[in-house]
Amino acid sequence: MSAIPEEPQTFYDAVGGEETFRLLVHRFYQGVVKDPLLLPLYPEDDLTGAEDRLSLFLIQYWGGPNTYSAQRGHPRLRMRHNPFVIGPAERDAWLKHMHDAVVSLELPDELEKRLWDYLVYAAQSMVNAPDA
Repeated sequence: MSAIPEEPQTFYDAVGGEETFRLLVHRFYQGVVKDPLLLPLYPEDDLTGAEDRLSLFLIQYWGGPNTYSAQRGHPRLRMRHNPFVIGPAERDAWLKHMHDAVVSLELPDELEKRLWDYLVYAAQSMVNAPDA
């Protein structure tokens, strides 16, 4: 009798699924709320919504349920961020808080690197005011 081949594990599953991504994003926003550069970019009454949307996006991106697209359609990240002035300072502040959050997860090195490399790429791609 032959064994049924296992499905390859998604990154989402490898890091601990929804719980890990929600924790990552929650810890990220704990830094954002104290950041005088980033906080003004978020609607004051919508930090919870922003936290949920980022969690759902990352969950979907990394192989979890497609709830983000079901609720909001195609991510169109650049379009959604275009109304905000995002220069190198905003990118770096975002990355600082995200780095703190990523490190706090204590993922195995190879998973942490893969996640971090994507986040750096994503943050850079949102810069729309390179001379700001």
